[in-house]
Amino acid sequence: MPTVSKKAILAELQRLYPDARPELNFSNPYETLVATILSAQCTDKQVNKVTPAVFARFPDAVSMAAASVDELYPMVKSCGFKTKANNIIEACKLIALRHGGEVPSTMEELTALPGVGRKTANVVMANAFGVPAIAVDTHVFRVSNRLGLADADDVLKTELQLQKAIPKSDWSAAHHWLIYHGRRVCKAQRPLCESCTLRDMCKAERQRKKTAKTEAKATGAEA
Repeated sequence: MPTVSKKAILAELQRLYPDARPELNFSNPYETLVATILSAQCTDKQVNKVTPAVFARFPDAVSMAAASVDELYPMVKSCGFKTKANNIIEACKLIALRHGGEVPSTMEELTALPGVGRKTANVVMANAFGVPAIAVDTHVFRVSNRLGLADADDVLKTELQLQKAIPKSDWSAAHHWLIYHGRRVCKAQRPLCESCTLRDMCKAERQRKKTAKTEAKATGAEA
């Protein structure tokens, strides 16, 4: 079976999700950072439920820096561990101290903040500052490796391979295409392969068919 071009896969993803955008609600870099930290291992829908009250009470990094964990954690408890509340406050303290209360826009500066890894930094860079970036969350990791846009066993290698496979001008958009496809079709446990328009281009599907054919031959069954 011939190898499918990555360009064709990307073109179909763009066709499927032309209006793909962040599903977290935020309106500035500070809100982007806080919402993204809260979204780790939590649904965007749940984060969106709690952030309006958080942003009303703590409207910027300076006010958040003055908050206590005991104040913030009850407001975000439904989004996960207490560590998130602590990281948000500590990150805002550094933002107030080092950056005049303004969220920084570079990978180096962002990942120096507590609770901010490459994924969070890429989300903030792309969505708050318009910097081309590919944030590799569980959906992007799973879908890109299943489709064959990447062939990696960790998120950093996946990010670097996607940077080579995707034109830089499309990095941020492709991040959303992959997330949309992962949430709607290429799900973790039960992917909807039968209805997927990328099925004939999918590396995982080609491998599945090859394995099935080999097994059929081994048992003498019809392929």
